[in-house]
Amino acid sequence: MSGKHFNVHEVGCCIKYFIFGFNIIFWLLGVAFLSVALWAWSEKGVLSNISSITDLGGFDPVWLFLVVGGVMFVLGFAGCIGALRENSFLLKFFSVFLGIIFFLELTAGVLAFVFKDWIKDQLKFFINNNIRAYRDDIDLQNLIDFTQDYWECCGAFGPEDWNLNIYFNCTDTNLSREKCGVPFSCCTKDPAEDVINTQCGYDIRAKGENEQKTFIHTKGCVPQFEKWLQENLTVVAGIFIGIALLQYSISCIVLIYLQCALSFH
Repeated sequence: MSGKHFNVHEVGCCIKYFIFGFNIIFWLLGVAFLSVALWAWSEKGVLSNISSITDLGGFDPVWLFLVVGGVMFVLGFAGCIGALRENSFLLKFFSVFLGIIFFLELTAGVLAFVFKDWIKDQLKFFINNNIRAYRDDIDLQNLIDFTQDYWECCGAFGPEDWNLNIYFNCTDTNLSREKCGVPFSCCTKDPAEDVINTQCGYDIRAKGENEQKTFIHTKGCVPQFEKWLQENLTVVAGIFIGIALLQYSISCIVLIYLQCALSFH
């Protein structure tokens, strides 16, 4: 009984176009991320005044799009051209770069588990630092509002963290209308309201703690994030493991293709 046997060239050809197809999608996603980042900076006038990049005291979410988009662009380009031109240098670069990212992700996961308290302190510092810069950047403001609204929280560990912001603190020198208040994203939602009341947090911290609970979320975002992570640990772990296995599989496929290419030549 005889069956069809694929030679090394046929196997290499299939792998070649699989790698090319995967990376063209990866490269296009990188282009999309970079385009969104550049568009966001253009809207904020950063491209016309590059020095303003360092003016923001908090985290600019655009940087996330730039870094992720840049890595995807470089990896996608190397994988596409490497597979199409059968360039062993670019394919090795792609495989090694992917392996480094996989190793860093694995290391970060282990360190996050071992140093949980340190991560918690750094998360508090990060949130409070961005609370100070809340009004400095519209993208950062939207990110904080989304976080507080999604996790039904306020501040890093509670509403009093908003004392760190010059517009929301309760000091006598603060002449802002938002004095002793919190952003609207801290407010509890009223199902009967179709329009968001952006002034719902005004003067709320001047009231007693029990009265505050009626109008705003009093739990901090750090403990709420911990709670969310515990409730969705299986899903989060599954996603990370899936991404890691995909990266590992692609690296192995590239190495197999290189072996096939060497055998053919």
